[in-house]
Amino acid sequence: MQANHTAEPAPPFAVVAVAASAGGINGLTTLLGALEPDFPVPVLVVQHLDPRHRTVLAEILDRRTPLHVKLAEQDDLAEAGTVYIAPPDRHLLVGPGCSLSLSLSELVHFLRPSADLLFESVAGTYGESAVAVVLSGTGNDGAMGVDAVKSRGGTVIVQDPESAEFRGMPEAAVGTGAVDFVLPLEEIPAVLRGLVGKSR
Repeated sequence: MQANHTAEPAPPFAVVAVAASAGGINGLTTLLGALEPDFPVPVLVVQHLDPRHRTVLAEILDRRTPLHVKLAEQDDLAEAGTVYIAPPDRHLLVGPGCSLSLSLSELVHFLRPSADLLFESVAGTYGESAVAVVLSGTGNDGAMGVDAVKSRGGTVIVQDPESAEFRGMPEAAVGTGAVDFVLPLEEIPAVLRGLVGKSR
């Protein structure tokens, strides 16, 4: 008697990781503001911030999006419908069970927090259940991480460099060849909702 082989369903998406730098606050406001409060996975954000100053980014975004937004803290368990922002001068990493950790390890491309480190930790923990998003910014932070996410079967979305205030990070990400979607900023939320919604 023959075994009945059926295709394994793809695992549900479990996390969305977002990288932004210069011009990113407008991008994050547009992206997060268009997601529903019951968005079914946590959103982890690296936005390059001045390490010398306390940031009010979480408070600003919390007022402009239906999701709850907070600065990530050591050992937070990331919850669906909540946005966790990497604090100034701390790398944000995620481990099994969406357990968050903050690190003072060395700068990556002169940066802390580093999108590359966040994306690499997401890729290592979640594999094909991860979604990575790169928004406006200068430099090439996020490109190595995008490669890591894609190599583990995850999904990569990049803001169309033509629609970004600063093209460096989106262009570096697109240049890896490891990108699934290159979209104008306004179209990214609908694709995220579709991906995460279909996977549930």
